[in-house]
Amino acid sequence: MSDTASIGTLQRAYWNSEATRRWVTEQARIDRLFAGVTEAALAAAAPRPGESVLDIGCGTGTTLLRLAEAIGSGGRVLGIDISEQQLALARQRIAAAGATQAQVVLDDAAAHDFPPASFDLAFTRFGVMFFADPVAAFGNLRRAMKPGGRLTLAVFRPGPENPWATASTAAIRHLVTPPAPLGPEEPGQFSWGDPARVRRILDGAGFREVVLTPLDLPITLGADAAEAAEFAMFIGQGARLLHGVPDTTREAARAAFEAFFKPHEGPGGVSLPAGLWLVSALSSAAPCPE
Repeated sequence: MSDTASIGTLQRAYWNSEATRRWVTEQARIDRLFAGVTEAALAAAAPRPGESVLDIGCGTGTTLLRLAEAIGSGGRVLGIDISEQQLALARQRIAAAGATQAQVVLDDAAAHDFPPASFDLAFTRFGVMFFADPVAAFGNLRRAMKPGGRLTLAVFRPGPENPWATASTAAIRHLVTPPAPLGPEEPGQFSWGDPARVRRILDGAGFREVVLTPLDLPITLGADAAEAAEFAMFIGQGARLLHGVPDTTREAARAAFEAFFKPHEGPGGVSLPAGLWLVSALSSAAPCPE
């Protein structure tokens, strides 16, 4: 099995495992967590009535439904994701909303056989950071877009600029073995942090007029330290470190997280900074590089 295929298999297994089930059961809570990012990304994308839109890594359907509302009944939006458990909820939400212009498909956007030149807009909130071969993945996405089609991505800047996700992991290093640091070309939550790499990927895939706009905002993890600690158990870097550990280790980690978050409590809860890029680009009219 190639490295690319192996990474894809691991990602599918992770996003369909018990470790990520709470992305479904805690959907409303996660939506509140990332509400600021969602609003900023959708404003940057500016979906228009009647457009055809692709939502990459659509998850439980939050951005998919917002896109469907914006394009109206005369448009169409396709959501794609590798997580069956998240798409099951997305389908329920689409049906409940009566959003007949929205559909979802279970597959890897990096390799899915999209109809060529179909989409006016390709959008994602966090759905592209784990592609094993991002140039090839975006080449595939580029072929699915109409010439001049718009691309809008919300991705994280480097880990040190995202203490909401990374700072608390120091509190559990005595309990778990941290993974080896990722290389600059390896997929991961912060793999799109380097602007030069972002431009190289998108230029190589046939996009033009690539622009990265910084987005800085607080992420509120909970009303108090206990709630923030509970949240850190299933989202962010700490959650990945704790995947598969014994219950005794998990309880010790919960206590360590709570002690870490206690000094960060404030009137609005426990908030820590997040740093992102809003990336925009246009699909080139020229054939995409193979």
